[in-house]
Amino acid sequence: MLTALLARLGLHPRQGLDARQLLQWLDGGALGWVVLDRRDRVAHVNPRAERMLDLNVGRLLLGRSFAKLCPDPTLQATVRSARRLDRPQRLEWHRGDSEIDLLVLPGRDGWLALQLQDRRSLDAQLRQQERWVSDVAHELKTPLTALLLVGDSLAGQANERNARLVERLQRELLRLQELVGDLLELSRLENTLPGMGLRLAAVDAQALVEQVWAGLRPLAEQRGIRLMVEGPPGLELRGDPSRLHRALLNLLDNAVRYSPDNGALQVQISGRSGWCRIGVRDQGPGLSEEDLEHMFERFYRGDPARARTQRIGSGLGLSIAQQITTTHGGRIQVGNHPEGGALIELILPTGGPASLP
Repeated sequence: MLTALLARLGLHPRQGLDARQLLQWLDGGALGWVVLDRRDRVAHVNPRAERMLDLNVGRLLLGRSFAKLCPDPTLQATVRSARRLDRPQRLEWHRGDSEIDLLVLPGRDGWLALQLQDRRSLDAQLRQQERWVSDVAHELKTPLTALLLVGDSLAGQANERNARLVERLQRELLRLQELVGDLLELSRLENTLPGMGLRLAAVDAQALVEQVWAGLRPLAEQRGIRLMVEGPPGLELRGDPSRLHRALLNLLDNAVRYSPDNGALQVQISGRSGWCRIGVRDQGPGLSEEDLEHMFERFYRGDPARARTQRIGSGLGLSIAQQITTTHGGRIQVGNHPEGGALIELILPTGGPASLP
């Protein structure tokens, strides 16, 4: 039974590690875990979850309706959304005096796993981590600013012998400054739950693309790269304009970097059933299997032979774009277009995170 339960959730024990051992680890962990079958009946619940949900009745829980044990309508709506959308759903759930961070993970054939963590403990950890990253970034910014000033001074006194070295020094210092800023931004995003910390406003999708391209146009025109936008005018998102601008900027900048000279970038905008899709396609060589597997990881860079420019990013751009999309309740997906080139798509709710079911 245990093996079948884990298989339904997509967990396949390897040789030497049986299902019973995996569930024992769940039972002994600091997080609460509840496993539901396709009919929302409790198939497994660990001691931590029993205490958090005040359900200390042992094995009498197995097979019982989770909706009857925890009839909270917000919780039940989150469970239904995870099953219907077949993707994880997150909820800040208030139960009595407790604040619980709940993550609903869909498995196979309608099975679900619910992960519960005490929100107050989680908040303390996130604040400590963000404070540490912020302190480190601040300590790095001060000497970097001083070094940039020194570099500017040296550039004004450079001669033919050392001009190239000074130029390289300035370029590397600017890259370090960008890296520090991106690390700080990514840390903030990763420590933000969906919908939190966003300054929501109506954002015209086509106008957003044009604003982002205005900043990239000088670099693109140097290589004869043009932008082609398709989609209905007036399609609006509800999101944080500055965050969405940053996410799309990272995608378009990445596409320019891998596009051939005198090529074109295609941006296609479409809307359907409360969702907006912004697809960015380049005319480059496409993505390898390794790229598809790792490209959203921190500091991952694709094969340098694919790049058509010497510009080097921080390696965090796509990770930041993914986190921004997640905080808006959407997702980002990547693949190769059937007619060639890489295709990266932002899928965002038109009503903003608060309207998600």
